[in-house]
Amino acid sequence: MQQQSFLHVTAAALVPGPLAPQQVDPALVGYFQDQLEGHYRADMLLGPHDLIGTLGPQYQLIDKLTRSATGETRRGLLRVGAAYAALVGWLYQDAGDLSAAAFWRGITQEIALRARDPHLIGYAMVNSAQVRTDLGDGAGVVDLCEAALDEPSAVVPKIHVMAMQQQAHGASLLRDRAAVDRLIDQADRLLPRVDDDLPWGNACRRTPGYLEVQRATCYGRLGLGSEASALWAQVLTVVPATARRDRGVYMARHATAAATAREPEQAVEIARKVAGIAVETGSARMRRELATLERAMRPWHHAPVGRELIEALAPVTEGS
Repeated sequence: MQQQSFLHVTAAALVPGPLAPQQVDPALVGYFQDQLEGHYRADMLLGPHDLIGTLGPQYQLIDKLTRSATGETRRGLLRVGAAYAALVGWLYQDAGDLSAAAFWRGITQEIALRARDPHLIGYAMVNSAQVRTDLGDGAGVVDLCEAALDEPSAVVPKIHVMAMQQQAHGASLLRDRAAVDRLIDQADRLLPRVDDDLPWGNACRRTPGYLEVQRATCYGRLGLGSEASALWAQVLTVVPATARRDRGVYMARHATAAATAREPEQAVEIARKVAGIAVETGSARMRRELATLERAMRPWHHAPVGRELIEALAPVTEGS
């Protein structure tokens, strides 16, 4: 069964050759790039499971075309292929399959290196650091983010912003609040300079309150309940209702921060709203955040508010 699962995850990336050569029109690079933004929007609306089946075959087609293409067309396909691989990796990560996510993050790094694109190489490093964050490996996160900025003048400001905010997550895992604030503040000063036309890695421009989301998440990880809760209350006023999955994750983190701040009634009130989104989107990240909330609510397990939490989360636990 494990072998079958591995083959399913890797099938799109490990197609054996040689393949029959074909003519590759340079316009295909733009075609695949144009579809990326739609895939990013669909990810926010749908969650991971529906999109994984769509992105894998598209990546496989890009890989097939890359083997026949030459010159700038080939480099362009490598660049867009790396972006697709990164998105597949993210979808697996959101679905809770960190082994598959790590595999696709590795594919992203390989293609970025083949494209000899310093921006993509930095982006791939940050993507790998995201997996390390979910694994709780703070030192690994910091290593990868520092590597992404080994030659700071070689990469666009967006890579700096992405690497510094992810390094802040590593710092929070290492219990270093001062580093969290320093890194988020540095990234915030750079954010107005993000003006490239690269089609990938644009969450920092697309996500309202992007850096405060990172700060609030780090504060929650550090156990700073009151400060994290206040930040989440601000962030959630600007996150659109259409961003269902992200909004649900943020609300779950807000609920945990409220519980940590010893506001269990508020935590349960928020959890009731999150439960439906978790069932609808199938986001493993959201379920993981709700499990963290359950741990934070243990002091009230036998109290009426604890029983209310169990009732509120019943749709999620019954569907697991």
